[in-house]
Amino acid sequence: MSTDAVNNSKRRFLVASTTVVGTIGAGFVAVPFIKSWEPSAKALAAGAPVQADISKLEEGQMIVVEWRGKPVYILYRTDENIKVLESDQAMLDYLADPNSDMSRQPEYCKNSTRSYDKHKKVIVMEGVCTHLGCAPKYVPDLNNPFAGSLGEDWKGGYFCPCHGSIYDLAGRVRKSMPAPKNLPIMPYFFKSDSVILIGQDGSKA
Repeated sequence: MSTDAVNNSKRRFLVASTTVVGTIGAGFVAVPFIKSWEPSAKALAAGAPVQADISKLEEGQMIVVEWRGKPVYILYRTDENIKVLESDQAMLDYLADPNSDMSRQPEYCKNSTRSYDKHKKVIVMEGVCTHLGCAPKYVPDLNNPFAGSLGEDWKGGYFCPCHGSIYDLAGRVRKSMPAPKNLPIMPYFFKSDSVILIGQDGSKA
């Protein structure tokens, strides 16, 4: 065998060996990188359903709980609130998406109150403005520092102090606001009349 043939053979062996070692090394490097994308126990816990006790919540009051790192507004509306939401056509004319066709909510909450028919006075929604993520303020009536610019016909709702978006008591945004959509409603269901499980689909509950 000639010297050139021997050198070519060695060269091919070294190239092949280097490629194999490099591939194996890349594999060992890739494993911890891929594992770093797996959710941590803390992240999994943050996405788990959470319970909210509303046994002490009175009409007109709202509480805030946290789910997936976001505030969740639970509002106990009055009979008058529901009447306005279901029958005030003049108010509906002010809304950008009155039927919530462009907004996010479970199918069982796609109605004028955006809640369960059986528990229509209680609404459960993300307290995050759909414009840039600020937290809208609950303004139940005109006796509120934020109510000055809302008009004398204000019937309750939410006002975002960051850029002025206005929502009604079903979380539906008014026309010509910075916010493009209604406040999102996440999956939830009532475990009892006083306990809500947030983050779990209630379509079969």
